[in-house]
Amino acid sequence: MSNETSLRELLVRSLDWDSAHIRFEEATKDFPSELRGQRPAGAPHTPWQLLEHLRITLWDILEFSRDAKHVSPEFPAGYWPASDTPADDATWDQSIVQYRNDLQALAELTMDPSVDLYTPISHGSGQTILREVLLTLDHNAYHLGQFMFVRKSLGA
Repeated sequence: MSNETSLRELLVRSLDWDSAHIRFEEATKDFPSELRGQRPAGAPHTPWQLLEHLRITLWDILEFSRDAKHVSPEFPAGYWPASDTPADDATWDQSIVQYRNDLQALAELTMDPSVDLYTPISHGSGQTILREVLLTLDHNAYHLGQFMFVRKSLGA
């Protein structure tokens, strides 16, 4: 196996690993509906806000990485939901499904041997696919940690 293939496989495994970080599936599994819009004392965000922020940011990174016509949301407001609470259970569930789908698409992009991990993205300002995957890893680890803090603080 080449070093390039090994790196790609490590990156993909790391997108949803459970070695030193909580997996997205475990963090969001069976989250009580009545707590999704609750903000524990001292916490800056509700579970819904964190879930949507993870989804929106992942979507933006993915689309930036593969579509020169993509327009990112306004920063920072466009990366957070307007509401503290999802409209309903279906909205929560759809956010989870979209996150999973986009994570899978980023994994597929990362594994595509025709995609150069190191060459700057033509429509970017120096970003590479490798940098975008590492950004996703870092961002997800941070906010899934926050999500788990909020979950535990709410007793969920």
